[in-house]
Amino acid sequence: MTWLQRYHMSRFLRDTVWLPPLVVMALVLLAHPLVGRLDGILSVKAVIGPESARALLAALASSMLTFIVFVFSIMLVAVQLASAQLTPRIIATFFRSGILRISLTVFVFAFTYTLAALSRTEDVVPQIAVWIASYSSAGCIGVFLYLIDAVGKSLRPVSLLTFIGNAGQAVIREVYPRPVAATDEAPIKVASLPGGASRTIKTRRTGVVLAFDVAGLVDLARRADSLIEFVPQVGDFVTSGDPLFRLHGGGEALADHPLDQSVAIGSERTMEQDPEFAFRIIVDIAAKALSPAINDPTTAVLAVDQIHRLLRAVGERQLDTGRIHDDAGRLRLLYRTPDWEDFVGLAITEIRHFGRDSLQIVRRLRAMLENLIDTLPPNRAALLRTELALLDRGVERDFRDPEDRVRAASADSLGVGGAT
Repeated sequence: MTWLQRYHMSRFLRDTVWLPPLVVMALVLLAHPLVGRLDGILSVKAVIGPESARALLAALASSMLTFIVFVFSIMLVAVQLASAQLTPRIIATFFRSGILRISLTVFVFAFTYTLAALSRTEDVVPQIAVWIASYSSAGCIGVFLYLIDAVGKSLRPVSLLTFIGNAGQAVIREVYPRPVAATDEAPIKVASLPGGASRTIKTRRTGVVLAFDVAGLVDLARRADSLIEFVPQVGDFVTSGDPLFRLHGGGEALADHPLDQSVAIGSERTMEQDPEFAFRIIVDIAAKALSPAINDPTTAVLAVDQIHRLLRAVGERQLDTGRIHDDAGRLRLLYRTPDWEDFVGLAITEIRHFGRDSLQIVRRLRAMLENLIDTLPPNRAALLRTELALLDRGVERDFRDPEDRVRAASADSLGVGGAT
């Protein structure tokens, strides 16, 4: 199995919603005859007659089907409304929720088992099967109440932003495992190396670069005694015919298929090897909150809270250089990767632009920048001072009243309401 096949398999098992209920349906149909045998062995006395049992099971099966359709129709509407208020990129996050899968699995179990029990209820009532069907249907009400509570809380802006911040911080720790050094080696920025490539491999797929197999590409380059340059950056959109790899020095021996199977391309960005995507989602939420149609600067302040957290996580870590060497110290793989300037620009520029006339935003941004300047290493602080100077110029330009300029020039971690 290739790296790409393993990648797709792991994503399928991690992200799919319908697989657990389908597995439960199959298990129920296989296990129900065993329950019938157990019923016969124990000879549990039925408390209701066959007609009453069939009527009960038919009512439960019909109501459970209606219940499943109703609950998840309402869930879809709620998610659509939340995505319209915040950002469409939260929809995928919702469908990866564990409580959603568990709830759907429990509901499908109750419905399938009730149907199976109904099909085997004839002159003799399978009492254990009736009990399981009845109590599992009643248990679905409890699961439904928990689901409503969990979804209602998870769709609040602060909950979603915290979840994205947690996920982004985990990705940052995984992608950048080492603490920051006094100086950072510059990451790869150029599109290609001087002297040109001996061979260029173009993609035949269209979509967003989700991830690539670093260890596998290094191994391919080592065996061919070549240098592989991965052209797009993770998160970039590529279309058929775009350069995917440039091979330097001995790359003629490498076949196209192993290289193509080392890159995952899909329809939507993920955070897996793309810590910038966490910033992108949070900035989108802040930008929509600051739009005239919504005008919710407090949500934007909550977004800046998470950006503050993620910028600190990035600022405290040694960023990737985009250069991978083999065990002998020879350079084998080059790829583009974001640097500190990319992260800071993504995190601050749009929010500063859209919130330039909001006291909450400029005060919260100032508090974030001043805190990061004081706490991050000096080689990170220089760029933050430039952003702080831009914020100062914006305050002088956008706030006409002297009193407002004084307020806007004060740092406030609450936006408006904290100590100045």
